[in-house]
Amino acid sequence: MTEDDHDHIDRWLAEHELPGAVDLEVEGIVDRVNGLQRRIRRMLDETLADFDLSVGEWKALTHLQLDGPPHRKSPGKLAKWADLSSGAMTNRLDRLEQAGLVKRVPDPDDRRGVLVELTDAGRTAWEQSVSAQAEKESLIAAALSTKEKKQLNALLRRLMREFERREQKHS
Repeated sequence: MTEDDHDHIDRWLAEHELPGAVDLEVEGIVDRVNGLQRRIRRMLDETLADFDLSVGEWKALTHLQLDGPPHRKSPGKLAKWADLSSGAMTNRLDRLEQAGLVKRVPDPDDRRGVLVELTDAGRTAWEQSVSAQAEKESLIAAALSTKEKKQLNALLRRLMREFERREQKHS
């Protein structure tokens, strides 16, 4: 590898003396994954700002959209899915409703209940934001060939499966 091929993580690892138990290859993997995650998250925040959405609001729209027709959920189920208090979910839904992205409708199975339904404007905002983010992500992935993308996915999948196996053992 030439000096031009080095990134800031290579330079940092070369400049700092870490304890002998630290595997520099593993450290490089973890630091790069974390760095990529931060950059992708920042990119998503920028995309969603263009649509006047927070990540939490976008995730609520995503949950409603991907749940399939009629794209409705109770506020309680949305709160549980998002691991939010009912008050926090109410605030989130109020903002989405004021923006015209969701509407509250009577629950046909419970006269006292309310469901949250994705509106056409909400579906459009979700689709456009997903498309805008996918376009940005594809520009980043353009640094890799099709074969390299498949190889990277295979390697990341192996790492993910190992985490999943370990988590199952401890649950």
